[in-house]
Formats: sequence, C-alpha cells, structure tokens
Amino acid sequence: MNIKNISIGVAALLIFTMMSALFTVNQTQQALVLQFGEPKRIIQDPGLAIKMPFIQDVEYYEKRVLSLIPQDAEEVILADQKRILVDAFARFRIANPLLFYQTVRNEFGARARLESIIDSSVRRVLGSETLASILTGKRNDINNNIRDEVEQSVTSLGIEIIDVRLRRADYPESTSQNIFNRMKSEREREAKEFRATGEEEAQKIRADAEKTRTVIVAEAAREAQENRGRGDSEAIDIYAESFGQDPEFFSFYRSMEAYRKSIGESQTSMVLAPDSEFFKFFKNKLGE
Repeated sequence: MNIKNISIGVAALLIFTMMSALFTVNQTQQALVLQFGEPKRIIQDPGLAIKMPFIQDVEYYEKRVLSLIPQDAEEVILADQKRILVDAFARFRIANPLLFYQTVRNEFGARARLESIIDSSVRRVLGSETLASILTGKRNDINNNIRDEVEQSVTSLGIEIIDVRLRRADYPESTSQNIFNRMKSEREREAKEFRATGEEEAQKIRADAEKTRTVIVAEAAREAQENRGRGDSEAIDIYAESFGQDPEFFSFYRSMEAYRKSIGESQTSMVLAPDSEFFKFFKNKLGE
C-alpha cells in the first residue's frame, strides 16, 4: 500500500515537473526566459517550448504593433512665440525583448518612457517651426522629423517606431476665445459697413426714383394740360362753328344753360324785373 502511494506521488511529481517545464508561445507573442531574474534566451517563434522547471520563468511580450495615445494635450511655444495645444500619437512594436526587458521591463514602463521622449521631441521640433508651417503642407515633414528623432531615442530601449503623428494642434482655450472675439468684432464691423453702404445705395436709388417720378408726373401733367388746352380749343371751335350756323339756337341754348345753373338745383336767390332780357324765353320759344 505504501509502495503504491509512493508510485502515485512520484508520477504526480513527474507530471507537475513536466507541466512546469513546458510552455506555449502564441503567434502574437514573443517570450523571454528568465532564470532568477536573469535573461537566458529569447523565443520569437510560436509553438511549444521547454524551460527548466521551478528555476526559470517566462516573460511574454507582444509582437503586434502597439499604440500610444496621450490622455492630455501639451502646450507648446512655437518659433513665432504663438502657443498651441498639441498631442501626438505613436505606433510602435517591441523589436528586441532582451533589451526591452533590461531597460523598461514591461509595457507600462515603456509607455511612460516613450511618452516622455515624444513630448520632448515634439517641443524641440515645433520650437523651430511657425504656426503657418504647421497649418500648411509642411506638417508631414514635421511629423517625419518628430518620428526620426523619437526613433533615434528609443533604439536603445528595444523599441521600433512605426509612426509618430500630431493628432491635434489647436490654440489654447483663452487664445481661441480671443481670436473668436476678434473675428466676431471684425465680422460685425464688416456687417455695419455693408449695411451703411447698402443704406447709402438705397437712398441714392430712392432719390433717383423720386426724381424720375417727379419728372414723369410733371411731364404727364404738362402733356395733360396741353391736351386739355387743345381739347378746349377744339371744343370752342366746334361750338363756334355749330352755333354760328344758327345764332338763334345758340342764344336759346345759352339761355337754357343760364337757367339750369341759376335756378336749377342751386339755392341762390336772384332779384330781377319780370320784363328783364334774362326771362325773354319764358314768354315764347322765339324770345320775343
């Protein structure tokens, strides 16, 4: 019974030892075998690997491209003394696990060192550039300069820089507000000038229209007076010609008109003698 228990214990110890000696490296990983904290070998090929049980450990690192995105933007002073808020993101990978372990140990340490290096490079490169160069096509060259400088600084960390780019380049809030206020004032001034110019043009148009209207009305009144005068003249000529053909009828017509105007609907009172010439047609139609 004791021999059986011993055999079971030995078998279990062998299985545990074998399991401790074997480890797996995934396709997205690379491994560094450590013995009492001292690196012994690097494994970059995926698959099953062996290590010395109990005295060796394995540190895994990513083979894939990693991203570094800063949480906060930094204020940078440009060569033209303008202040802007910038942040830069980076893409990198662990190229040398041994050097990476010896310098920064893990991704947390690597990100802290890399963020500091990028911040220094951004300040140094942008410190020699103007705002106009950042906002124009030169921005790609600026990104390349920052990337090259960062790449030189992180080579000793076992890191390979894939790309570094400026993600944001804005004015600080106070500066942006001042620029906005200045732009608003400028637009309001332009609007006032446009309104004043428009009002001046409107006054000119109204004055020209009023002048044209006055001329047209005066011309129309003049033509109306001329036409009325010609009409009256023609009417007088027609009356004269008509009445000249029968003087007695003309006298009768004129008397009838006088009767209509004086004693028709008028409230005017007249005092005349009955035998007055005015009433001659009251006696008979011949006025005798």
